[in-house]
Amino acid sequence: MTTNEPASNQANSSPPQASNGSSEARMPLAVDVQGLVKCFGTVRAVDGIDLALRPGEITAFLGPNGAGKSTSLDVILGFTKPDAGTVRVFGHHPVQAARKLFTGAILQEGGLLPDYTVRQTVDVVAAMRGARHDIPAVTELTGLSPILGRKVSKCSGGERQRLRLALALLGNPDVLVLDEPTAGMDVTARRLFWSAIRERAGADKSVLFATHYLQEASDFADRIVIISKGRIVASGSVDEVRALGEGTVITATWPGLDGTDALHQALAPVADSILTAHLHGEHAEIRTTKPDDVARLLLTSTPAHHLGITALSLDDIFAELVDESAEAGPAC
Repeated sequence: MTTNEPASNQANSSPPQASNGSSEARMPLAVDVQGLVKCFGTVRAVDGIDLALRPGEITAFLGPNGAGKSTSLDVILGFTKPDAGTVRVFGHHPVQAARKLFTGAILQEGGLLPDYTVRQTVDVVAAMRGARHDIPAVTELTGLSPILGRKVSKCSGGERQRLRLALALLGNPDVLVLDEPTAGMDVTARRLFWSAIRERAGADKSVLFATHYLQEASDFADRIVIISKGRIVASGSVDEVRALGEGTVITATWPGLDGTDALHQALAPVADSILTAHLHGEHAEIRTTKPDDVARLLLTSTPAHHLGITALSLDDIFAELVDESAEAGPAC
């Protein structure tokens, strides 16, 4: 069941700290989601998820469009009330946590007035959050100092995202919730963005970000959570999530083969280990549970050359996990 919003709204409070001698296990989670359900009409957008974020952890929230990512983030930020389950941010109701400035957020769209300058936008939000003292450090960290006099309407997509990051960082929140924060950024801008996040987050802030860039999740997240059809289908480190996939991919240049059937015939001695095998021109791509045996066969008994052996990509694992969870959950 949903809980009523707490009455207290004391601002600028610090999150609870462990007393001397207490164990780390007694420290409140940065975000603690249990049994979260959210419906829109008969559609169950979020179907009973559990999620725990610890201080100092950067967590990537992955899923296809309509998986329930943005809805979950909205509930964590206090924008939306759940239909069932509980959400706590450092032990507080999400609305109370927002009022105490425990949380900062970058949402996908909106929130910026086009006729304001960058400086005016930062000044207004800093005043509302009681964080005027934070303006110089935040604008410097996010690279906004050279464009403070520019109107928001004249900013590029990447500059607007850096402005949203600056607004989210005002007041030095303990939990950052980012919904597609680097959408529209080029590779260089994306790396600068994450450098700023890591510099500000340090070892005691938590970051939860939704993204469609699987490589971004692999590069910057400590933990990956994959959601599909409103349910969490995988959670763990990048290596732990990759380990959910079966097999290793071997690629090779293989001249003279006449189609995929010929590829399978040539692989007959190791057929019991072959999961998939595809041929594109002279490029063969083989997924196998016994990469040593397949590589030995290719090198000693075939004209294949330029062999490559790689683990499954995060894209491969993501696609398989989402496909396996394709059946919709119960209606509300």
